[in-house]
Amino acid sequence: MAPVIGSRLWTRDFSFYFAARAVSLLGDAMMPVAAALAVGEIYGVAAVGYVLSLWTAPFVIFVVLGGVFADRIGARAMMVGADAVRFAAQGVLAAAFLTGTPPLWLLLATSLLSGTAAAMFQPGVNGMVPLVAADPQRANATLKIADAATQVGGPVVAGTLMALTGPGAVYALDAATFLVSGVCLALIRRLPRARAAAVRPALLADARQGWREFRSRSWMWSVIIIWVFFGLLVFGPSIPLGSRLIGERLGEAAYGWAMAALGVGTVAGGLAAMVLRPSRPLAAGGVALFGFALIPLVVALESPLPLLMAGHLAGGCSWAFWSVMWSTSVQTQVSYAVLNRVTAYEIAGSVSGVAAGQALVGPVSAVVSPRDLLFVSAAATVAVSAALLLTAPVRRLRARPAVPDPLAGGPPVAAGV
Repeated sequence: MAPVIGSRLWTRDFSFYFAARAVSLLGDAMMPVAAALAVGEIYGVAAVGYVLSLWTAPFVIFVVLGGVFADRIGARAMMVGADAVRFAAQGVLAAAFLTGTPPLWLLLATSLLSGTAAAMFQPGVNGMVPLVAADPQRANATLKIADAATQVGGPVVAGTLMALTGPGAVYALDAATFLVSGVCLALIRRLPRARAAAVRPALLADARQGWREFRSRSWMWSVIIIWVFFGLLVFGPSIPLGSRLIGERLGEAAYGWAMAALGVGTVAGGLAAMVLRPSRPLAAGGVALFGFALIPLVVALESPLPLLMAGHLAGGCSWAFWSVMWSTSVQTQVSYAVLNRVTAYEIAGSVSGVAAGQALVGPVSAVVSPRDLLFVSAAATVAVSAALLLTAPVRRLRARPAVPDPLAGGPPVAAGV
């Protein structure tokens, strides 16, 4: 059977998917700024922490369930439903801010609801790519560029709207991004049929099958184990400590320039991933990841602004290239029938390390110099990159093209699985 998608990237379905992801990522990038500024002004810093933690907690808890449901009823259906919930939650907050001061319980409840919806949404992000793009690597690189643009632009848009109009407009725009995302996803035409209710196994059996598929791939669980240390020692401390040290030494504007350079580097890494086609993608990504050590290193060395920007640019490029190699490997090595569940397990493992690192950075930085912690982060990045290359299943994993799956009406499934 012929593939449902053509060889060119910008098909109708991919264009709608790209638009959905771009606006959804913009909303995600705006949310922390809106919460920090709006909630902090009314209820203080502690309340900001409560609001953000109530978003993160259900995400970690329910993301596996989101993967199970995405494989049972279809990734697109889950994503559209999650967007509808987030549209409603952010819309309620927009109305509350526009008409007065929302009570803290409402802020906490909507954050919990949004985090749960995000957990239902996220597993399908990976699973949708091979359905709407004949070339997953090029598609992932393009989406990574959009991610970089929204990470830079989202906080700017949120901060500007907060200054000009207030939090109500920010939450209204945030709600609108989820509405647009849901509509774009609903307009995608050719997707696989969901399994009939009569042939669906029990929910727990679905989750167990996803775990078996995840566990059977030594290259995947090896990366996730290594990644827990990366989240704990690098992602957790480097972002909050980097912003603090740069801001105290050179001012908040300097940190903004460093983040802009990071965004430019991410775009460059995405462009590189469009062109380079390594036969061993994770090995190539592991080599590239060494460059990410420059981000905590230039901060710890108290470098001048030009060197800070250069380090963040190189680190962003390294990170983007690794991300594309990883996403493409997962999408092309795992059968679509279990892809969303497998993705959910790898997301849960990855996020757990980051969450632990963020929780520990405050107490640890009280007894260890922030500069010393960033030196540790730089060394840990080198160690993680080396561990990826020294792990034989990761190093030896070869690229596989996606082929059409005749049992699902045409969507790709990994060749040889």
